[in-house]
Amino acid sequence: MITRHDLSQLQLLTKVPALSILLPTHRTFPDNKQDPILVKNLVDQAKERLSKEFSSRELEPLLNNLEALVSEINYPHTLDGLALYASHDFAKRYYLPFTVPARVVIDQTFATRDLVYGLHRELRYWVLLLSQASTRLLAGTGETLEEVEDQTFPMPMTGPGATAALPFDSDSSYMDDRHRRFFQQVDSAFSSYAQDEALPLIVGGVDRQISFFQEVSQHASAIVGSLSGNFDRATLHELTPQVWAIVQSVREAQRTDALQELEAAVGAQKVVSTIEEVWRLAQEGRGKRLLVEKNYHLPAILTESGGLEVVAQAGGTEVMDDAVDEIIEAVLAKGGSVSLVEDGSLPADQQIALILRY
Repeated sequence: MITRHDLSQLQLLTKVPALSILLPTHRTFPDNKQDPILVKNLVDQAKERLSKEFSSRELEPLLNNLEALVSEINYPHTLDGLALYASHDFAKRYYLPFTVPARVVIDQTFATRDLVYGLHRELRYWVLLLSQASTRLLAGTGETLEEVEDQTFPMPMTGPGATAALPFDSDSSYMDDRHRRFFQQVDSAFSSYAQDEALPLIVGGVDRQISFFQEVSQHASAIVGSLSGNFDRATLHELTPQVWAIVQSVREAQRTDALQELEAAVGAQKVVSTIEEVWRLAQEGRGKRLLVEKNYHLPAILTESGGLEVVAQAGGTEVMDDAVDEIIEAVLAKGGSVSLVEDGSLPADQQIALILRY
């Protein structure tokens, strides 16, 4: 699962040229047979565009990084999208659990808008399946579940009542206390995964264990739903429908809250909706929440005064391929939030709106 840390790392890199290649991919055969062809076509397009602005010597480190990324793509195990980022001293590949439009972006910074959009369009969340035998952690993006399998999870309970015999004079309260201590350990371990951002948490397990976890967890306020039962042997395919039912209700509530907040801010005159104003106030750190319609893209250049000037089309390193991407990054960097909404959701034919802190 793509994390806020990944996004921040990409946004901090500003070495020119920064090449971004994004494309939709396919999970199954025979549809995925077309993916290598599309990658080749986009790579050729990127090389052609780069060659018009830079010499072969200047491009050599970047192209070496790009070729290494492409050669290591595992086509049989791609998801719904692919992102390749390359510069002279950086190379990173992401398999995306959401689709992205095919495009090549050459800019002063990497094009992260599609990642930001994916992070917000498809609700991201955690699932903890509590069990004495082995507590499991799942990372969710929309309907896609991925199991975390590392040095920490799955996490089995150890000691008396698990890997050792119970004391001869123990009773049910002793075992209850053992479970509370174990789930406190689970909660502490989970904190290292959840620290970058507050995401919804779904917990599963027998009711008594869920209750114990809620008693001891510092993440209890993040819990948005629960699944009752034993999930020790449940497959991701079996879990997805149950989890998805909870996720859909959470996602709809979040979108409704964002539009209601916008309506209230309009009444309080704390909203700007022209791209130039949104740019300026986002850079000043005044953005509390940005709402953007999902297909709103706009090329632009920076003026000498630091303002924004919209241009007819992208092209050249002086032009931002997508000023909306830059605005999203600025709002997040200044501690604001971003909500990407369906086209036509914003009032009065607006496609972008910034709710102001003051």
